[in-house]
Amino acid sequence: MQVEPQAPPGGFADEPHAADDAPWLQKYIRLLIFLDLGAVLVASVAALLVRFGGEEAELRGGVSYAFVTVLLPVIWLAVLALSRCYEARFLGAGPDEFQRVLNASVRVTALVAVIALVGQLEVARGFVAIALPLGAVLLLLGRLLARADLHRRRRLGWCSHRVLIIGTHDHVQDLAEQLRREPLAGLRVVGACVPAGQGQVRLADGHLVPVLGGTTDMEAALVASGADTVAVTASPGLQGEALRRLSYDLEGTGVDLLVAPALTNVTGTRISIRPVAGLPLLHLDEPELSGIRTVIKSAFDRTSALLGLLVLLPLLLLIALAVRLTSPGPALFMQLRVGRDGKPFWVWKFRSMYADAEARLEGLRERNEHDGLLFKVRDDPRITPLGRRLRAYSMDELPQLVNVLRGDMSLVGPRPPLPSEVAQYVGHTHRRLLVKPGITGLWQVSGRSDLSWEETVRLDLQYVENWSLGLDLAVLARTIGAVARGNGAY
Repeated sequence: MQVEPQAPPGGFADEPHAADDAPWLQKYIRLLIFLDLGAVLVASVAALLVRFGGEEAELRGGVSYAFVTVLLPVIWLAVLALSRCYEARFLGAGPDEFQRVLNASVRVTALVAVIALVGQLEVARGFVAIALPLGAVLLLLGRLLARADLHRRRRLGWCSHRVLIIGTHDHVQDLAEQLRREPLAGLRVVGACVPAGQGQVRLADGHLVPVLGGTTDMEAALVASGADTVAVTASPGLQGEALRRLSYDLEGTGVDLLVAPALTNVTGTRISIRPVAGLPLLHLDEPELSGIRTVIKSAFDRTSALLGLLVLLPLLLLIALAVRLTSPGPALFMQLRVGRDGKPFWVWKFRSMYADAEARLEGLRERNEHDGLLFKVRDDPRITPLGRRLRAYSMDELPQLVNVLRGDMSLVGPRPPLPSEVAQYVGHTHRRLLVKPGITGLWQVSGRSDLSWEETVRLDLQYVENWSLGLDLAVLARTIGAVARGNGAY
């Protein structure tokens, strides 16, 4: 029997117990509105103070800038709402939320320009140049902080949609396992409806999903589970007319309907719907591995790496000195890795092991705690006390900013493999080499060294197939939390 986690006091973490009641979601949306309003108001006031100081200033026609400072947040919030920045399906997971906030900010900029042109208003350029960019940055920062808190709660089992899965036993099992691997997506499986409607669905980790009836017992199962979302898997009996009738039955109930196609690990950036003869066909774009987007990614990576090196230079020097003083050997460790298209390069790290680590490797082979091609020992005696701390917070990886600046690596990408690992690749695993390896990636924010080899490969291929600048920003934001917790690194 699965025990439901107790909700924490206060906040927006109340768990829904009925399909039409999701108080945590309502509170979370109100929190976002409050943060967005505060972010734009701060930007407007800052622009007013910087541009005009304490002096009164007016536009043509007697409109004061104080009035504009109050009006701009209202307009901005309305544009955010029209851009669907408060719809539940775009909140809490994926880069789409941040892209919509950026798009809304661009629309506000265009709207201000149109109003100024039509009304023949000479808006102070200094005011606009401060208010609009600062507002966009503060909006994104507020969303990042709100999402970080939401993810913290979801790791504890709170603030998630309650999902009822309908389909065949195998398809239900596959979908439930995928959702269980991604708790931050906020879809917690609370029951299933399968043909025959008996027994339970056992997942790979031993977790049991209760079967609440057959595929035609959805109404009773919704009441029993308190689900607010129904997910239909790729099942022979739930297609065409049957699926359409199911959507009719859910109209007006407040229950969301999700249809999970057999196609997995492909994000919405590559999928579009092409209606043909009344059929919603999925069009799957090829992964974009070259072109203008890759140029933009490279420019973003190198610029960020340069800024990071300049800002972190005192810390880098301090760590290098500490490494030299606490154990014999050089401060930096260089190792041959394989990059994009199989090109070898030397990766830079702070040395976290004793100088004779390579010579002692063979003697530790039998203690390997990792499956597949990776070698990991949780209490590896070759790691220095300082190195263990550096690894826990990934500070030994900081010199790889030099690799990013040189163009060997990206900030976000697959884990850089050893030549010995690449020599043992089989099948589609070679697709990991279609993009540059990264300092961080989906593997870093999803478990780090605790992941199995199969899961590491799956996440790397998922990134290769679906990368985007928005996804990179989301991964970088999640990396901060993963590194701060210090879990899964050894």
